[in-house]
Amino acid sequence: MSRTPPARRLRLGLPRRVFSQVLLMQVVIAAGVAVLATGLFLAPLSNQLDDQAMRRALAIAQTTAQLPDLAQDLRDTPPSPNGPVQREAERIRKATQAEYIVVMDWRGVRWSHTDPRQIGGIVSTDPGQALAGKQVMEIDSGTLGRSARGKVPLRASDGSVIGAVSVGIAYDSVRARLIHAIPGLLAYAGGALAVGALAAWVISRRVHRQTRDLAFSDIAALLSEREAMLHGIREGVVALDRTGRIRLVNDEAQRLLGIEEAVGRSPDEALGTGRTADVLAGRVTGTDLLTVRGQRVLVANRMPTDDGGAVATLRDRTELEQLGRELDSTRGLIDALRAQDHEHANRMHTLLGLLELEMYDDAVEFVGEVVGDHRATAEQVTERIEDPLLAALLVGKATVAAERGVALGVSDRTRLPDRLVDPQGLVTVVGNLVDNALDAVAGEPHARVEVELRAEERTVILRVRDTGPGIPPEHRELIFTTGWSTKKPPAHRERGIGLSLVRRLAERQGGSATVGEAHGGGAEFTVVLPEALSESGPEPTVLTVPPAPQTAEKES
Repeated sequence: MSRTPPARRLRLGLPRRVFSQVLLMQVVIAAGVAVLATGLFLAPLSNQLDDQAMRRALAIAQTTAQLPDLAQDLRDTPPSPNGPVQREAERIRKATQAEYIVVMDWRGVRWSHTDPRQIGGIVSTDPGQALAGKQVMEIDSGTLGRSARGKVPLRASDGSVIGAVSVGIAYDSVRARLIHAIPGLLAYAGGALAVGALAAWVISRRVHRQTRDLAFSDIAALLSEREAMLHGIREGVVALDRTGRIRLVNDEAQRLLGIEEAVGRSPDEALGTGRTADVLAGRVTGTDLLTVRGQRVLVANRMPTDDGGAVATLRDRTELEQLGRELDSTRGLIDALRAQDHEHANRMHTLLGLLELEMYDDAVEFVGEVVGDHRATAEQVTERIEDPLLAALLVGKATVAAERGVALGVSDRTRLPDRLVDPQGLVTVVGNLVDNALDAVAGEPHARVEVELRAEERTVILRVRDTGPGIPPEHRELIFTTGWSTKKPPAHRERGIGLSLVRRLAERQGGSATVGEAHGGGAEFTVVLPEALSESGPEPTVLTVPPAPQTAEKES
């Protein structure tokens, strides 16, 4: 037996779509404002109508009390339905359409009334204030019902109070005026409500298009997912508004750029002037743009958004660049070892031939020369450079340079004690400059690269000279720009990073990196690193040699 599906329950409550909710809320607000405005208008209108009725009654009473014969008739005649006071009061009442006009003496006895039977009786309300010489306006109830009243004293020719005049305006007529004004007021309120509803519909349609008919819960879920995604991915994201100011930076971007408070600031304010700020601001265009921030090599891409802003993504390529450079170095060493293997085989064959020919003295001399060349190079480096890392680097570079047909030597001015604060940083600087110099002179006749490292108190001065084509003056600043290079990039990485890193490492220590023309042609790089040596240890030997020529630097 099949089960009958349960009946779907009727779900009551607010609509889920943003369009419907915004429209409903705005219509409710417009209706509430219309009702509130109507109520706020009706409340003072009722009071205003009451005040007008009381002032009208007071004015009639004042006019009646000013009649020249009324006070005399009140004194000379008794209260009577046909007396002169009653006739005059009724004439004025009919002319002004008042509900009643009561003239009374000082005891409160009526001399006139709308109902003649009330003449001669005591008034139903206290006339004390009017008989005391005061004018009174009030809403009160009497024998004729509720009315707006005005009371004034009635004075004799000598100014003494001999009675009072009380005039009443029917309160029903005041209420009728108020009720008569309500339909027009409601019409205006309805018109305002209709205009408000139309405006709400237009705004809701715009919201509908912009939110793509999503529910508030969907928007909240999307925002939560966006926050989780932005702060969870291992890629930096920087969003900018239409004015070029940063409006969002995720955690990875803060780490890569080394910033914390950047929202609301321009890239130049948050990062300082430089290529990274130019890339984020859109002043440098392209895809996969290389930039250096601190010691990090970043790849940036910038995409405009529909609202006039932009979103930039940042990827860290520092380790990849390091691996690429290590791969290049490894390939160079492999090529050098391969060449040395062939050279070693040739030397072994030569030595074997000398021994077979029993030319023992020549064999000993040949072995001495081969070993002496390598030993002389190593001893020359280690005697002048006491830091083991730098010494090992230059010995290895000399071997690679020899296999490439380049003479790599150390200047006679070189003196560097083993007191480096950051040996790794200086190794990076020297390695980059030597590699660039070897690339520049490769294939040139009589190619030579010379390295000079010397200390002046705590400052280290590095110069790398080559006999290559040199750097044109117009390119001597461009070569330090991230991504700029005249050489074809290898397949595994980009060019234009080495010299940018050299300058940044130097500037981070308060120094500088410059390029100029070497003596005799070629390029000469000069790097000055203040505070690069620690204070402890013996002072380096200062040689009295002539000053070096103007420095020059080399392309990356």
